[in-house]
Amino acid sequence: MTPEEIYRELIKHSQIEWVEGAKLPVTSATSGDPFLVVPAAKILEIAKVLKTREEFSFDCLSSLTAVDRFANQRFEVVYHLFSYKHRHNVTLKIYLERGDTAHLSTVESLWGCANWFEREVYDLFGIKFDQHSDLRRIMLPDDWVGHPLRKDYKEQEDYHGIATTRPPLIQ
Repeated sequence: MTPEEIYRELIKHSQIEWVEGAKLPVTSATSGDPFLVVPAAKILEIAKVLKTREEFSFDCLSSLTAVDRFANQRFEVVYHLFSYKHRHNVTLKIYLERGDTAHLSTVESLWGCANWFEREVYDLFGIKFDQHSDLRRIMLPDDWVGHPLRKDYKEQEDYHGIATTRPPLIQ
């Protein structure tokens, strides 16, 4: 199925409220890859349908990441799903307002690998996942200050006496 067909099936088979706010597939001007824009409050419901309905069978969460769209004052959380049964894929995007209160429902109950993907997004962007079983840093030490992939991140000069900045290689 193409992303357009997946979207139309979601609309056709829903009791409709959970798709309200979702948008038709959009093609990115830079990549040309289509994606569905999903309302943040409905990610778990939509993900359940995409995994469990026979016509979708998205049994693999290939990746889950985020992008800091600083100029637009929002985060973009990106889910890449794949169905081994049907050999089709879909990309879901969720837009969240930037800030320390950005959060989503976890999809860990559907795809176990989401545990580490969501921890990575939390660690590097500070986006929280509600009902996550173990939401803590996965790469950086627990006492690290800030989230380094945020565009407003200010690097510390040192960490426990170890310099974290380096002089430029080329002057």
